[in-house]
Parts: sequence; structure tokens; C-alpha cells
Amino acid sequence: MLSFYYLLVTLPLFALQELQAKASEAGLLVTIFLIAAILIRPFASQGMRILGKRMILLISVIIFFLSSALYFLPESIFTLLILRFVHGIGFGMATTVCGTIVADLVPDSRRGEGMGYFIMSSNLAMVIGPFLGLTIMNQSGETLMFTFSAVFSLCSLVISLLIKLPKATDKIKAPKEQAIFRLSDIFEKSAIKISVIAALFAIVYSSILSFVSVYAIDLGLMAVSNFFFVVYAFVLLLTRPFTGRWYDRFGPNVIIYPCIILFAVGMFLLSQTTTATIFLISAAIIGIGWGTLFPSFQTIAIQETSPERRGLATATFLSIFDLGIGIGSFVIGLAAAKVDFHSLYLYGSLYILLGLVAYYLLHARTKKTLSYQNT
Repeated sequence: MLSFYYLLVTLPLFALQELQAKASEAGLLVTIFLIAAILIRPFASQGMRILGKRMILLISVIIFFLSSALYFLPESIFTLLILRFVHGIGFGMATTVCGTIVADLVPDSRRGEGMGYFIMSSNLAMVIGPFLGLTIMNQSGETLMFTFSAVFSLCSLVISLLIKLPKATDKIKAPKEQAIFRLSDIFEKSAIKISVIAALFAIVYSSILSFVSVYAIDLGLMAVSNFFFVVYAFVLLLTRPFTGRWYDRFGPNVIIYPCIILFAVGMFLLSQTTTATIFLISAAIIGIGWGTLFPSFQTIAIQETSPERRGLATATFLSIFDLGIGIGSFVIGLAAAKVDFHSLYLYGSLYILLGLVAYYLLHARTKKTLSYQNT
């Protein structure tokens, strides 16, 4: 995840500055990556059933490392897009198997808290990655930037070799009778609604991932742009122990409704910012809002399926979520050529408030009788 976020923020700038790409093409660097991840995830889920989770993990990190080591080669936006597609295959496999392993190992009564801590590790990567990426790119250039990305991926590969799983959790038991092909082998039905909700919010969040550094340059705040995700994660680290436990004790609605509002407030402040202080305050509020929403949505997706289908639920959730990120990155890239970022983030805050209605209609209204309290 460190390598992922490292490149997610720096590659659009690299494409715009070094390859003379258009804003829409820079957005495609995220979209094509996530399309590959979406396409591979159902196969990764099936692969865990046949080969085991550890084997799929090793295959995924090998693909991820080899792709990271090749970023020195592309000299055009077209070849860079091809490499991003291959890289996305490794990413899609790795995120599916890692989420499934964690869901299997965390006790049911503490799943909200446990998944929150796991996703918090990704949030730490989201802070360190952009900070290092932008710093190294601005001070030393793209060669050293790509070198560090490859080193991060190599460390992931080495650590993965050391991972051992209990035999009871390594392979997913397949049904005794199974058709050659069923739609249920690709998507977990129970996870679709909450995944769609997450994807709707992800469309807006993609504007932060892909373009907040570009926005900071436009505002003349490049000196503090590196700290946006630092503040985001610092606040998230402070709140995560409480929000995870509250989720397990009181249920998701107590957490999700306030966090949707906080996400919208943070985006509104971001749209209105003219100073470094407001810029970083918006990062803190978005960190509490969106930083809590994402693990809560993923926990719901896993919680509402049977243990043997958690891998498929994870794949379904991440694929639909990434589809939202991919669509958002491309659409925001097109919109950036027509309107300024102030307007984009303002409209985004209004769009997030509509998510309150979507969450109520698609999930909360039909799940009021579920109990989430600890046993």
C-alpha cells in the first residue's frame, strides 16, 4: 500500500510534467490501474480456493514488485498505461487475499475494531507514501522516486515470504456440488449494496487522491501539500480505537451518519481554502469522516456473509469500490479541464450529503434489526 499511494499521487504529476499528458490522461493512470484490479479479483478469490491464500499472496506481490521495477522504462503515456494495467493485476490480487486473511483471523465479536486496525495500516501508508513521493520527486527527480517505489515493493515481497497461515484458514472450502460457472462465483450478493454505497463516496474521494497535490499548487500551497495526508492519518490514528469499538458495541449507524456529515464538511472547507491552516483543517476533518467510513463499509460487507465466502465478499467490495475510484478519477480529470478545483470540491461536498439518503435507502432501512454488540 505504501508503494500504491506513493505512485498514486506522484504519477499524475509525472505524466503532466514529464510526458506532457493531458489532465484526462493523467486521470486514466488511476482508472486503468483499478480496472485491472477489478477484473482480476474474482479470479483471485477462486485462486484462494484452489491454491490457498498464501500462494495467491506470493504470486500477487511478485507481480507487484516486477511492475514497480519497470517504471523507469516508459517514455510515453501509452506505455505507462500498459504498465499500470499489469501493476493493477498484482494490486487487485494482493488486496483481496490480505483482506480475507485478516477477516478470517479476527474474532467475530471484534471485527469492526480488528478490520479498522488493519485498514489503519493502509492509512499510514497513505500518509507516508504521498509525503515521501512528493518530497523525493520535487527534490531529486523521478529516477530516485521510482527507485524507492521498487524498494517498497521488494520489502513487501520479502515479508510475504515469512508469512505462515494455519492450515485451517489457508484454503477456502468449495461446495461439494458446483456448476462450471455461476454468477455467485464472481460476486457475493450480500455485499453488493454496501459496496455500491462505498463506490458512490469513492467517486468524490478520488478527487483528493488524484488531484489534491495539483490543487495545492494552484493555491500556492505546495510547501504544505505533503502534509495533507499526514494530518489526515494523525487524526485518524487518534480516533480509530474509539470508532472501531463503538461500531462493535452500538452498530454501524452510530458511526456512519456523523462521519458522512464530517466528510462533507471537510470537502466544503477544502473547496473554500485560501490558507495553509484551512487546508490542513480540512484534511483533519476528512480524515475522521472518510477515514472511518471506509473500514466501516468493508466491515459490513464481510459481516453479512458466511465465513467461507468472506474472500468473495472482500473481492466484491473492493472491486465495486475501486470502480468508483476509477470512474471518479477519470471524470474529475475531464471536469478539471472545464471548471476550477474550488468548484469541484464544493460540488463534491453537496454530493456527499446525498450519500446520507443512499445509505439509508440501500442499507440502514433494511438492517435495523441486526445486532452488532459484543458477545
